[in-house]
Amino acid sequence: MKRVNLYTDGACKGNPGPGGYGVILEYKGNEKEISDGNRSTTNNRMELMAAIVGLETLKEPCEVMLYSDSKYLVDAIEKGWLANWRRNNWRKSDKSPVLNVDLWERLIVQLERHNVILNWIKGHNGHPKNERCDRLAVAAAERVMLG
Repeated sequence: MKRVNLYTDGACKGNPGPGGYGVILEYKGNEKEISDGNRSTTNNRMELMAAIVGLETLKEPCEVMLYSDSKYLVDAIEKGWLANWRRNNWRKSDKSPVLNVDLWERLIVQLERHNVILNWIKGHNGHPKNERCDRLAVAAAERVMLG
């Protein structure tokens, strides 16, 4: 399996509001940047979209080191929340509905396709690739704001 580093970030101008995501894929010293935005979204949706788009871009199953500053994303997977939500028909432990089910379902497909190792990194803390992803995400949000 190819080993790929995937750095992701999401941004939102207002929550909800115009948002964007930024992705950096790194393989054997080569990098690919991806970003896009949405006119009306949330920060959590953009964080999920960054991971989904990054994983969906890979043409074959890979071993992926995914770096994200989103506790929502990382904790949902690592702490087993996602598996429990799915098992409980997309209900949280308090029986309230899970948000962003459409994106979680897309992400599950990718988590089953790739061997993903999650790494939480503190956002806005000087990590060069996280800062680049943030700039990509903010720029994408600004582009959709301008129309």
